[in-house]
Amino acid sequence: MWTDLRILLLFNLFVLRLHFTKATDECEDGQFQCNNKRCIPTIWRCDDDDDCSDNSDEENCRKQTCPPEKFDCGGSTNKCVSLSWRCDGEKDCENGADEEDCASDAKACPSGEFMCANRKCLATVYVCDGDDDCGDGSDELKCTSPLTCGPNHLRCNTSECVPLMWSCDGDPDCSDSSDEGPERCGGDGAPYLPNRRANCTSGEFRCANGECVRLTWKCDGDPDCKDKSDESDCPLLTCRPDEFQCGDGSCIHGTKQCNKVHDCPDHSDESGCVNATKCEGPLKFLCKNGECIDSSKVCDSVKDCKDRSDEPKKECGLNECMINNGGCSHVCMDRPIGFECQCPTGYRLLDKKTCGDIDECENPDACSQICINYKGDFKCECYEGYEMDPVTKTCKAEGKSPYLLFTNRHEIRRIDLVKRDYSQVVSTQKNAVALDLDVANNRVFWCDRFHRKIYSAFIHEASDPSQQVPLVESSLQTPVGLAVDWLQHNLYWTDSGDKSISVASVDGTKRRVLVSTDLSEPRAIALDPHHGFMYWSDWGTRAKIEKAGMNGVDRQVLVADNIEWPNGITLDVANRRLYWVDSKLHLIASVDLNGAHRRTHMSSAERLGHPYALAVFEDRIYWTDRDKAAVFMANRLTGEDIHALAENLNDPHDIVVFHQLRQPQGPDSCNLGSVANGGCEYLCLKAPQITEHSPKYTCACPDGQDLGPDMRGCVPAAPRDDMTATSSPPTEFTPGTGATEGTGGVSQADAIPRLTTAPSGSPEPLTTLSTLKPMSSQESKALGSHSTATTMILSTTPAGDSSVSQHSGSEHFLLGENLTVAVLGVVIPIVPIVATVVFGLVCTAVYLVWRNWRRNSTKSMNFDNPVYRKTTGEGEEDEIHIGRTDAMGHHAHHHPYPQGVGMGVVAAGGGTCPQFIALPLGGSMPDPGTHWYTEQPMLSTAK
Repeated sequence: MWTDLRILLLFNLFVLRLHFTKATDECEDGQFQCNNKRCIPTIWRCDDDDDCSDNSDEENCRKQTCPPEKFDCGGSTNKCVSLSWRCDGEKDCENGADEEDCASDAKACPSGEFMCANRKCLATVYVCDGDDDCGDGSDELKCTSPLTCGPNHLRCNTSECVPLMWSCDGDPDCSDSSDEGPERCGGDGAPYLPNRRANCTSGEFRCANGECVRLTWKCDGDPDCKDKSDESDCPLLTCRPDEFQCGDGSCIHGTKQCNKVHDCPDHSDESGCVNATKCEGPLKFLCKNGECIDSSKVCDSVKDCKDRSDEPKKECGLNECMINNGGCSHVCMDRPIGFECQCPTGYRLLDKKTCGDIDECENPDACSQICINYKGDFKCECYEGYEMDPVTKTCKAEGKSPYLLFTNRHEIRRIDLVKRDYSQVVSTQKNAVALDLDVANNRVFWCDRFHRKIYSAFIHEASDPSQQVPLVESSLQTPVGLAVDWLQHNLYWTDSGDKSISVASVDGTKRRVLVSTDLSEPRAIALDPHHGFMYWSDWGTRAKIEKAGMNGVDRQVLVADNIEWPNGITLDVANRRLYWVDSKLHLIASVDLNGAHRRTHMSSAERLGHPYALAVFEDRIYWTDRDKAAVFMANRLTGEDIHALAENLNDPHDIVVFHQLRQPQGPDSCNLGSVANGGCEYLCLKAPQITEHSPKYTCACPDGQDLGPDMRGCVPAAPRDDMTATSSPPTEFTPGTGATEGTGGVSQADAIPRLTTAPSGSPEPLTTLSTLKPMSSQESKALGSHSTATTMILSTTPAGDSSVSQHSGSEHFLLGENLTVAVLGVVIPIVPIVATVVFGLVCTAVYLVWRNWRRNSTKSMNFDNPVYRKTTGEGEEDEIHIGRTDAMGHHAHHHPYPQGVGMGVVAAGGGTCPQFIALPLGGSMPDPGTHWYTEQPMLSTAK
């Protein structure tokens, strides 16, 4: 019997061993096993992507039928690509079918446009204008007759035509400034420049043309003045024989060249360096004495290393991998001397023998948008609205083809990024600099720095001057940056003249200044209306890029190091990054929206002469260059594939991309409910979404006005008293939840502490705690033993409030746990401080002695409302006095505060004392609740 059991047990163990051995050869649940035994997630099967490396995951897949908006690549590929990718110059089908027969399928240019020899479509106004706009010169061929100007135009000496009304206005419009020459206008003919000032500061250098640049930029080898006068009459920089001269002329010690550290500002000390002493790889062998020989000379019975380390007798001919795989976790490679542990694809050595998974997603260039790491592999995916290109593995936008809009001083031009159509959108502008779009409404907005106005027009009507509507016409000095909030429909701009950032409604009828402090030279501005933040660059004395809520609160610096002249900024909405160009350092860099994970995408003085503005879309960066008078594009991941999209321009400035995915749709926070404009009388601004409890919007008033008691309407601003200390904005508190939210505004100094009681039954009026006054001596005496030096009488005199309110669903603002009540209008005592301290100590001692006597002679028992007091005295019998607060019966319903509020409270002596409320005067420690003392006199409403 026992023998049979042993046999049965051994048989079961044998079966389990077979099952376990078979299971180890199979993939886990949720995985697909390729023909090469590789395991991949099941969701990767039949996804038009060869994940197995042998295409076995794409075999026996049901053939899909391409919808009408897709192009069928045909053949055995069984793939569909976006129809808009057809004939766009890039092979998106693996067999290239989407780029076949494009010449025969290509349609002629629209009526009224010129077709270049390279099949580029060009607006007729650019033909025979002296500029090579086609890129192949075909638009300037067959131009036999000289350019003639109309009766209302002036012919420049360079044959250009400009409106006659622009002549002698102090602003050169001809490229040779002949429209402002002394022979026509008289005087010295000095041209007008936007950056020209009467006097430069002590820290600035005055260029010959009147511009002002930093003094430290003079004679640094990099021209910063438009006329390059900052680099004229500079001493010739020479370095000592033992020094290295950087590209900008500065000198560093010779030992710092090729030390893998960028010591020169232009990084020229590390360019072209090759480490000749590197001795790595299977073809090299490093001797113990430091020599490097070919690995083929190892163990060949010939002494090649002077120390004979290449011919060890015990190790030559020994295969260490035969014993326990050399201790390697995966692959062991035998060498003539020793061995080497290696890892399969997707793994790396954690030490010298153990392999671990590589997180390929740590590399920001691993994927175009979304990177998902798997064990031994990774997968790239795209955001909604984008599609993976099966050939390049990059994410490309679906829908209509994107196009660029950029300012070119006197006009705004358009370039289709797929068809390469080149046309004019807005013409006859004096000095168009800043630009932005409202994609959903097909509108374009721009600033004219000469006229100091902000305009708007529908894109298809913008060429008609009568359709160009001026939105902001007054109080602009030098508008240089512009951004549109396409969700809340507001307009933001920077003004380097008055050093401010302002906001206005999209029609320009309501406006106010948001930021006006600590700004030196604000330039570009960008918005993230989904999260309620705005970003701007400042190239002043302390160059930086800053971030704040779109209502002006929560201001913070994102970039302040290694930044000199941040001209343009833009947001990559899909990847949540901020890009900028630095015209001084000649680079394009980016950070995430918290200022971390900084990357430099391009750094080259040759490729980036004077970059001014940039835009990012898909995997491309587009930028304008004022020195090169051109528009360029490059790959944002590699910085390579640089191409010129438009050259021979006048003075290109701002640039934007027009596509639906550049401005993702979302809710309008100011019009979520039935109340329009969030109930705000004036402006409704998106609030920064810092936490899930952050308010959705804030109300704001015009300059010179504050928000009224309801935090929505506007009232004239109260006069400011320099001797009055003001508090930070009040804290909002919702009863029952205990949650508090800090509020903000345009000016925190304008905020006034407020107390609002919750309604019970019918609404009650708001009580404004506008001022706090010291108590009179009689009032202080009437308060009895519990009065303190910090007790204040609350006055109900109305006063102005802050100019910004926050709304997050609750309309009742209650006195919360962390409410900080600031003492207003405290009169500084004339009595010397020392005498005051001594007097306070004496009063405290007297009070403590009296309280000790009172406690010993009085015994009290409190049962809810009645007070049973037993008093003991000499010569009289014990008595029990029963007293009840008169006001307890006045209100039968629940009230959030004790019923002593608004009425008298009977004290121990039977008299009615004034009401008293004890408020916390510190904001650092949370108070468990507002304290109401029925044994003390309450605050009296009758004064």
